[in-house]
Amino acid sequence: MASERRNGAGGLDLSLVTDGLRAEREQGITIDVAYRYFQTARRKFILADTPGHVQYTRNMVTGASTADLALILIDARHGVVEQTKRHAFLAALLGIPHLVVCVNKMDLVGYAEETFDAIARDVCALRASLGVKDVTFIPISALRGDNVVEPSAAMAWYGGVPLLEHLETVEVAADRNLADVRFPVQWVIRDHDADYRGYAGQVAGGVLRPGDPVTVQPGGVRTTIASIDTLDGPLDEAFAPMSVTVRLADDVDASRGDVLTGAGRAARVERELEADVCWMAEQPLRAGARLAVKQATSSARAVVDGLLDRLDIQALHRASDPAELALNDIGRVRLRTSRPLVFDAYADNRATGSFILIDEATNETVAAGMIR
Repeated sequence: MASERRNGAGGLDLSLVTDGLRAEREQGITIDVAYRYFQTARRKFILADTPGHVQYTRNMVTGASTADLALILIDARHGVVEQTKRHAFLAALLGIPHLVVCVNKMDLVGYAEETFDAIARDVCALRASLGVKDVTFIPISALRGDNVVEPSAAMAWYGGVPLLEHLETVEVAADRNLADVRFPVQWVIRDHDADYRGYAGQVAGGVLRPGDPVTVQPGGVRTTIASIDTLDGPLDEAFAPMSVTVRLADDVDASRGDVLTGAGRAARVERELEADVCWMAEQPLRAGARLAVKQATSSARAVVDGLLDRLDIQALHRASDPAELALNDIGRVRLRTSRPLVFDAYADNRATGSFILIDEATNETVAAGMIR
């Protein structure tokens, strides 16, 4: 048993559930992203265990980019440290709407309420600069199970719910943008015998209903939704993140990469954009680089017109006009694309406001970006 090999008779080591690499088990740190799937009677979960060390920033960005909630562990003996600030800052940068701060190892500080309160105050001091609205604090002892699944008798002073109950009940459906219709076309489905033409994809925002007016971007052609089809039959409405096929009332020129938008806030249709990118390649990024960009279902070529700043992960401040972005650096860049892209600011829609950059020579993903 892995726990016995590491700790002898020291008991079950739950960190081994996600630390699967030999190097992770030898060093006692997280290096790569590990995904674990589980469910309770109330909800299904995907747990992404991401590394926090500076040299593995790209791994954390990859794992946290689609998260609904970030769980940050703080050692009660040490309180808020540099790594805590970095984790919280990256979670905020990636637009994760819910933050749970678990003050762990409370058993090693005698379950002291004063220690928990002091750490909570330190995190609240950072909250204004992070911009995360929903922050929850839970004192736990992962080793002993205090406040993990069941309430802890040793911390009767804590008036909140255990961690698992909070995860089961936190509201995440309202985090999606249900006001602005965004439907990136992934595939055109044709049935020549039945004269059928449908546009398949995943709803990225808003609510689609038959009869609603839509605009095919970037072309700007207007039409209405005739029906919303699935394998199980037509639907009265569809919303994110449902995958459906949309039939339009008119024969329009729409294909992969186009986006159906509604009557709400208009999407931006431009060839120039600014974005925060996490650079993931060994070779540094410099102004003038030519790369491929994939945003939603659209593909284009892009030129890096300029590097605007670089984030100092250690000090959490931005340095202007950097010469380059090295591996694991996060910085703001200006891109110019070969064709217009249909996008939103990342803060308004994470699905249409994000992209990846690809080195066409190696087909390697070299950056993940969030549009300003």
